[in-house]
Amino acid sequence: MVRRDYIANNDEIRGDGDIRQMIPEDLDEVFSIETSDPLAPWSKKMFLEEMRHPLAYCFVMKRKDGSKHPVIGFICFRNVTEESELLKICVHPDYRQLGIGKRLMQFYIDFGSRRGVRTFHLEVNPSNQPAIHLYHSFSYQRSGMRKKFYQRNFDALLMRREV
Repeated sequence: MVRRDYIANNDEIRGDGDIRQMIPEDLDEVFSIETSDPLAPWSKKMFLEEMRHPLAYCFVMKRKDGSKHPVIGFICFRNVTEESELLKICVHPDYRQLGIGKRLMQFYIDFGSRRGVRTFHLEVNPSNQPAIHLYHSFSYQRSGMRKKFYQRNFDALLMRREV
């Protein structure tokens, strides 16, 4: 059973999209966006498992205007007491560089902060400079490196944000 315990109201985001909890019916669009990133994409089964996990949260940003791409981005994370780990954030290729990732990150930080999260963790490919720039804009700092993390071939930069 997929948890349906949270829907963002329109006051929590700005712009042309609503953020709401991911549901199985979103998975075709989410998977299409996910596979636009060739490094370690999740399967639909992995998304379903994450949606069912008791500590996990998965959200989609959907356009309100009936666009041919209703889901324009998504974010998945886990909260454990005062810590949170960002697992996935991805924006549809047609909507990149438009502030969608920034809105999803702001939602994530606000969501966690309201639940007492004090430390936020993530890992990112060191060559993904747009993502690193985004994370720095939210006060994430480098905290380490995982060798050969992605596909057992590429390193992962570890980043952390303390409140």
